[in-house]
Amino acid sequence: MSDSAPLLRLDSISKDFYGTRVLKDVGFSLYPGEILGLVGENGAGKTTLMHILFGMSVIADTGGFGGHIYLEGKEINFKSPFDALDAGIGMVHQEFSLIPGFSAAENIALNREPLRNNIAAEIFGERLCTLKRDVMTSRSEEAIKKLGVKIDSSTLVAEMPVGHKQFTEIAREINRDRVKLLVLDEPTAVLTESEAEILLSALKVLAAEGIAVIFISHRLHEIKSISARIIVLRDGAIIKDTPNNNVSVVDIASWMVGRDMTETPAAEKAVSVPAGDDILKVENLWVDMPGETVRDVSFTVKRGEIFGIGGLAGQGKLGIPNGIMGLFAAGGEASLEGKKVVLRDPRAALEAGMAFVSEDRRGVGLLLDESIDWNIAFTAMQSKGIYLKSWFGGLFKLRDEKAMREAAEKYIKKLEIRCTGPKQPAKELSGGNQQKVCLSKAFDLSPRLLFVSEPTRGIDVGAKKIVLDTLRQYNKEQGTTIVMVSSELEELRSICSRIAIVAEGRIAGILSPGASAAEFGLLMSGEKI
Repeated sequence: MSDSAPLLRLDSISKDFYGTRVLKDVGFSLYPGEILGLVGENGAGKTTLMHILFGMSVIADTGGFGGHIYLEGKEINFKSPFDALDAGIGMVHQEFSLIPGFSAAENIALNREPLRNNIAAEIFGERLCTLKRDVMTSRSEEAIKKLGVKIDSSTLVAEMPVGHKQFTEIAREINRDRVKLLVLDEPTAVLTESEAEILLSALKVLAAEGIAVIFISHRLHEIKSISARIIVLRDGAIIKDTPNNNVSVVDIASWMVGRDMTETPAAEKAVSVPAGDDILKVENLWVDMPGETVRDVSFTVKRGEIFGIGGLAGQGKLGIPNGIMGLFAAGGEASLEGKKVVLRDPRAALEAGMAFVSEDRRGVGLLLDESIDWNIAFTAMQSKGIYLKSWFGGLFKLRDEKAMREAAEKYIKKLEIRCTGPKQPAKELSGGNQQKVCLSKAFDLSPRLLFVSEPTRGIDVGAKKIVLDTLRQYNKEQGTTIVMVSSELEELRSICSRIAIVAEGRIAGILSPGASAAEFGLLMSGEKI
């Protein structure tokens, strides 16, 4: 690829946020049809770099950037994402930007809808044109087909599982005219392993057609399998730019975090099943969660156990904690320490001694405009009256700002949350650090049972280790029972004593972490062992 002229060249890109340098003289070239793997820990500067390339308003609003960007030999400085789109650059962000009430076809064709002229439009203007829905549908289906997935183009986004939403996002970008470069920021974070393989195969097809790809992912085996070249960012600077030849996953991880990373078989790190009594009993649970329907689930969890729940996307594993914690309509029976849990009532679940770290950290887990200390303290304040000072014999209560700050500082240190301090708004944190705040909020409730759903989604390997080690330590030191739901089977095998696999809304089986990959695969496909 180096024999041709580069499609994209970045030269000495630098960026400050409020006096903090987040990018330092970053430069590299990208050639037509090349897949570039871009990796780095949360806060390393990956997303900021892509925001600069894509002309996101947050860059101009915070003083712009230093350096130069060249596209096909011409210097560019996009003022908005629309400029980038017009130039042939598409980007799929970590968080969805789809319209829930629109169908897949309507989202894919958004702002580029084919129009049919009529007499009213001739007189009153283009706004009265009608849509060529047949053309719109065929084009969207062609884009979906190119990705190798089966999605009904008429399905509303609100009714899709998260994996299908991600494919719809990507289909929208490749449906544009003259696409030259596709930037994917953690595209497989919400996908199952099989869905991720489909996407990786599709990206190779797009690259063969001459479309360049910048692939950002914390799943290092995906970076290894798909990238022609790998660039590693650490603390805002490129510390490695290498062809993907004789590079191991351990090499990449070590470059990312600046320390040696050793691979230990998952089963060797698993803990044994506690001999205690049952703390949670679930019988015939059903949950009406769109895209994650639970039909009939029964299981028990022992006191002090880390119990895992896995399975493919859309099979119902995410619905289990969401239903028990009262976020979606649910039925059946659940009891904690022999006492019946009131379903469909989040406050009752909290008062019973349970807590929940949701997979949807931005929509459910965080108050994005509020500070870190307020996010950590809010639920404990609302449900238990913690962080409130009584005045005049309890006539009224005020927040204990000092106690909130001290609690936040404790968790910032313990979970290594990268931030400017307890008062920094949650929306300014990277995705991985936002997830750590969600965990801190749950820990602060001191629950007897903690549901943790996709705790390492979108988190780099260094932060992932911190989160998993923290869960182990919390379980060991506090004696808190943990139910962990994850799409990452190896994570479950590394931390859980037993793993339930959910298929078609039911538990297909429960295995020990030392069971073979074939056994887990059979259960995920709905087969009996």
